[in-house]
Amino acid sequence: MFENNKIFILGMARSGYEAAKLLATRNNKIILNDKNPDQDKNHIEELKKLGVTLIFGDYNLDMLNGIDYVIKNPGIKDSHELISKAKELGIPVINEVEMAYRLLPKDITLIGVTGSNGKTTTTSLIYEILKNAKLPVTLAGNIGYPLSAYVKDIKSKDILLMEISIQQLCNFDKFKTNISVLTNIFDAHLDFVGSKENYINIKKRIFSHHKKEDLAVLNYDNKDVLNSTNDILSYKEYFSKNNTNAKCYMIDNDIYYDNKKLISTSDILLKGNHNYENVMAAIIVAKRLNVSDEVIINTLKNFKSVEHRIEFVRELNGVKIYNDSKATNVTATQIALSSFKEPTILLLGGLDRKHSFDGLIKYMNNVKLVVCYGETKNRIKEFCDNLNIECIVKDTLVESAEVAINNSIKGDVILLSPACASWDQFKDFEERGRVFKEYINNK
Repeated sequence: MFENNKIFILGMARSGYEAAKLLATRNNKIILNDKNPDQDKNHIEELKKLGVTLIFGDYNLDMLNGIDYVIKNPGIKDSHELISKAKELGIPVINEVEMAYRLLPKDITLIGVTGSNGKTTTTSLIYEILKNAKLPVTLAGNIGYPLSAYVKDIKSKDILLMEISIQQLCNFDKFKTNISVLTNIFDAHLDFVGSKENYINIKKRIFSHHKKEDLAVLNYDNKDVLNSTNDILSYKEYFSKNNTNAKCYMIDNDIYYDNKKLISTSDILLKGNHNYENVMAAIIVAKRLNVSDEVIINTLKNFKSVEHRIEFVRELNGVKIYNDSKATNVTATQIALSSFKEPTILLLGGLDRKHSFDGLIKYMNNVKLVVCYGETKNRIKEFCDNLNIECIVKDTLVESAEVAINNSIKGDVILLSPACASWDQFKDFEERGRVFKEYINNK
């Protein structure tokens, strides 16, 4: 499969680069197109040496002549003119994950984690538990590691753990997990998928091709998760903050698995109810793979927060500063705000998806100042004015961080939790978080 073909890759970034590199080793003729010529120069030279034809800037539909497959960057919508034309011509359109999946050994155990929020923390925590249990696990997917980069290293009987985004799920066909985790469903990425109904249906693809021996790990406390998974064929196990009928649940400050106390939340390094949900999901996955209680407990006692997710950066003049750049939607910012009781200076802003900020209203009680920037700055200012919360408007994130520091006093929290995507000023939320941390750490 994927040998001696003519393959068109739309979009470079990390996934396009790794897909082209993998396919070039299989005697394929590859054309890679990206509208942005500002790509990693080392990657460009490497692909050229492998015989990949690189076309930056405008495309034309004639590029599809004789093409056997189109592999698109997950962030490109199916409504893109070239994608629509490919489908019209009967050319299969898939993404990098689907392509790489088809080249994997058939007898691996594949774990997929998706959801509106919490998937990165859940995936990272599962990985640390399985690694500490000395299991042969590989981490890949939306967490920053394109699957194509690991295909050659994954062996028979290995475990593959993947964080999977809504954009990746859009173009799955044969992709199948053995264990799927759905952390939660909230309004997110509606600009990409068009409606919440469509969003939910795409999220359900994480259970595609499941049989009764495959495991679905589900959030019992999320109505959309419950309602949308009624008809899946998977064996279901639930986690819950309050329902003792779930496989993993909380009573007061203790977490139970299969009606046996496993650990107290006071012993878990991660804090917050949202993180305890992530912990419970990870516990269910680990126990399915026969990991001992001892390994799970030791991992939970030592696992720190994921980079860019309510990540402590430093304390500056008695002010604690946090990087929550991964908060690309309102729900994620709700979670971040609910984690603090201190007076908070909140940095909001980014790509304008026309989404409402009203979901933040009841979470703003401790917010003493909002500093906003980017495409959404004027809408955020109007939102804050209606709440009588002081709001300072700036153009860039760095300018906003400077204002936040200058307006803080000892005991405050400065929180970057933008509630918006990063693409108006940054290539991804990770770059946004790194820029913020670099500025803060240089103060």
